Amino acid sequence: MIDLASLVQPDRGEVATPVLLLTESEFENWRDGQPESARLQISVNRFSAKKGECLAIFGSGELPLVWIAGAPETIGPWDIASLASKLPEGTYRLSRSPGLGALGWLLSQHRFEPYKTSAATGAVVLLTDKPGDIAETVRIAAATALVRDLVNTPALDMGPEQIEAASESIAKRYGATIDVTRGGELEAGYPMIHAVGMAAERSRAPRIIELNWGNPDHPRIAIIGKGVTFDSGGLNIKPGSGMRHMKKDMGGAAHALGLGQMIMDGRLPVRLHLLIPAVENSIAGNAFRPGDVLRSRKGLTVEIDNTDAEGRLVLADALTRAAEQEPALIIDFATLTGAARVALGPDLPALFANDHTLAQDISEASISTDDPVWRLPLWGGYDDMLSSDIADLVNSAEGGLAGAITAALFLRRFVDPTTPWAHLDTFAWRPKPKPGRPKGGDALGMRAVYRALKTRYPNA
Repeated sequence: MIDLASLVQPDRGEVATPVLLLTESEFENWRDGQPESARLQISVNRFSAKKGECLAIFGSGELPLVWIAGAPETIGPWDIASLASKLPEGTYRLSRSPGLGALGWLLSQHRFEPYKTSAATGAVVLLTDKPGDIAETVRIAAATALVRDLVNTPALDMGPEQIEAASESIAKRYGATIDVTRGGELEAGYPMIHAVGMAAERSRAPRIIELNWGNPDHPRIAIIGKGVTFDSGGLNIKPGSGMRHMKKDMGGAAHALGLGQMIMDGRLPVRLHLLIPAVENSIAGNAFRPGDVLRSRKGLTVEIDNTDAEGRLVLADALTRAAEQEPALIIDFATLTGAARVALGPDLPALFANDHTLAQDISEASISTDDPVWRLPLWGGYDDMLSSDIADLVNSAEGGLAGAITAALFLRRFVDPTTPWAHLDTFAWRPKPKPGRPKGGDALGMRAVYRALKTRYPNA
C-alpha cells in the first residue's frame, strides 16, 4: 500500500519534472508560442486542455521536457486527480498551486489491493503550501483511505472482532482508551445490540466499542457509527441482489473511525467519545423475530416490525449511552435506509438534525469541502407512523413511506432534545468510478463534518 504522506512534499527546489496546468482559454495562446515539434506533438495527440487531459511534450531526448495538463482556473479536490493517476512514477512540480486538488492527487493513487499481488507506485508532487496545510491534506486523505479500506474488506475478514482491532490500533496510536462490552455482557446494559447480534454470537460476538480521548476539561462530543459488519436481513432475509454489497453495512463505523482519527491527529480541543455498536445480523434459531418486543437501554420498548431494520436498534442503545455522558453534541453515521438512496442517490448523504445551527454548520462545510450533504426534515408529523399497539414504538413504519425520515425519528427518541444532534444516512459506496474516487467503499459526508467541527472547536 502506498504511503500517502510520501506523495506530497514541501518544495525545496529539488529536481522535478515540470507540469504546466493550462485552462482551455490559456491553451491556444500557449500552444501558438511553442516550437514546431511541440505543436506537432499536440496536434497528433489531439490535446485541447480539457480537464483531465495530459500530454508529455518531448524534446530531443527520451524523457519529457514538460507535461501539459488541462485544469480549471480554480482547482477543486478532484480536478487533477486523473492527472496524478496517469503520470508515471516520479517527482513533479506544478505550474500553480493545486490548492484543494492535492487531496485528489493523493486519493487517486490510493488502491485497495490486499487481495492482489501487484506492487503500487506513486507520483510525488512538490507543494509550496505551509507544512501545516500539507499535513492537513494528508490527514484527510489518510482518513478517507481508512474508510475505503474498511468498507471494501470482505465480511469474512471484517467482523465485529476486526472492527474492534481497528479501533484498538487507532486508539493506541493516539493514546486513547478503549472499553468493549461483548457477547452476553450486553444483555443487561445494551439489550437491543445483543438481540440483533446474538444469532452470530458463537462465531462473531456482538459488542459495543467505546473510545475516549482528549482533555476532560474540553467540550465532550460523541461520534457514533453503525457497525453491522454483514446484514443478511435476519429472518426478514434480503434477496441475493440486496445482500451482495452488505459488507458495506459497517460504513457508519468506518466513517466514525475516520472522523475520530482526524480529530485526534489534528488535536482538536475536544473530549472525544467514539462509540461503535458492532454486530452481524445473521440467522439462527435464536435470531430475533418479527413481532418480538425488545427493551432498549433507555427503557423504551420496541416492537419489531422488520428484522432488516436492525441498524436503528443498535444505534439507539449507543445513542442512549452517549447521552448519559451529557455531551455538547452528538453525531452519528449510518448506512441506514434504502429510502435515502431513492430520494438522494448514492452521492448525497441525507442529513437530519435537531439543531438548526449544527445543520447549517455541516451544510456550509459540505459546500466549502466539496463533500455534499442534503438536509431532510425531522418531520414530527410522521411520528405516529412509529406507533405500536403493544409497545412504545415499532422499529419500522408500515408501507415504506418517508422511510429515511421515520428512521431518523426513531433515533430521535433516544436523544436528549436539548443536545445538538446530527444523523447522516450515508451510502458509504460509490457504484461508478470517478477521478480520485474508485468504485467501492467511500467516505461521504465525513470531510464536511470534520470541517464543521474544526470551525466550531478551533485549535489555537
